[in-house]
Amino acid sequence: MANVKEGIVWITGASSGIGKSMALEWARLGYKVVLSSRRKELLEKVAEQIRHSGGDALVIPCDIMEESSIENAVQQIIKDLGRLDIVVANAGFGVFGSIEKLTAKDWNRQLQGNVTGLALTVKYALPLLKKNKGRIGLVGSVAAYLPNPNVGAYGASKAAVNSIGQTLQVELKGTGVSCTTMHPGFVVSEIARIDNDGVWHPEEADPRPSNLMWPTDKAAKVMVKAILKRKRNYIFTGHGKLAVWLQRWFPGLMRSIISKGPKPDL
Repeated sequence: MANVKEGIVWITGASSGIGKSMALEWARLGYKVVLSSRRKELLEKVAEQIRHSGGDALVIPCDIMEESSIENAVQQIIKDLGRLDIVVANAGFGVFGSIEKLTAKDWNRQLQGNVTGLALTVKYALPLLKKNKGRIGLVGSVAAYLPNPNVGAYGASKAAVNSIGQTLQVELKGTGVSCTTMHPGFVVSEIARIDNDGVWHPEEADPRPSNLMWPTDKAAKVMVKAILKRKRNYIFTGHGKLAVWLQRWFPGLMRSIISKGPKPDL
């Protein structure tokens, strides 16, 4: 691994939420941060915040729904920085609706973003990571392990992320590159305010229980630590760990709890 002052981290979905907080945390630790998402104006604000705190940031807009955009972002990293030590595939979103109501368009959009976009982010970053025995961070969800009423497509996509992480851990054996798949429970985000077409509705109420919600800065700290320690699978928030444990050992009870409550899986 490079000296921290030389270390370069690329984060997708870095304009808000967990991605933004992780960018700030990596910068606080002394890493140069490459910020990517579709919303360049928000990325510039994050970059300015990092620079104001004495850190170093580079903005490279990227749409994970487009393979060429992902490839171009990596080529820009090569051109401007010449190396990459860590990639955090964080960009993603939720598609809402019961299995009975979801359309092919809904499924395709969900899987293209949360699965294909994530996998291609890793694919194009890997040649650089292999040079430095780097690290991969995949952002999953406890939804990978739980029943997901009304967000079945989202849960399926995060189960795929979990599978991709396990597969990478085998495929990358001997390369020096590690893959950490992180599964948060409730963390503050915009996910409940973005509709199935990707339109943001700031007025939408978040149905998740506010008393269980982790702030993004707290989540970012434990996620960054997990990547640095090269953990393979990391489930976090107390309620997230409990839910996964209950689903494993008492699935009937977990189904009953979920069927009576708000969406517990975003």
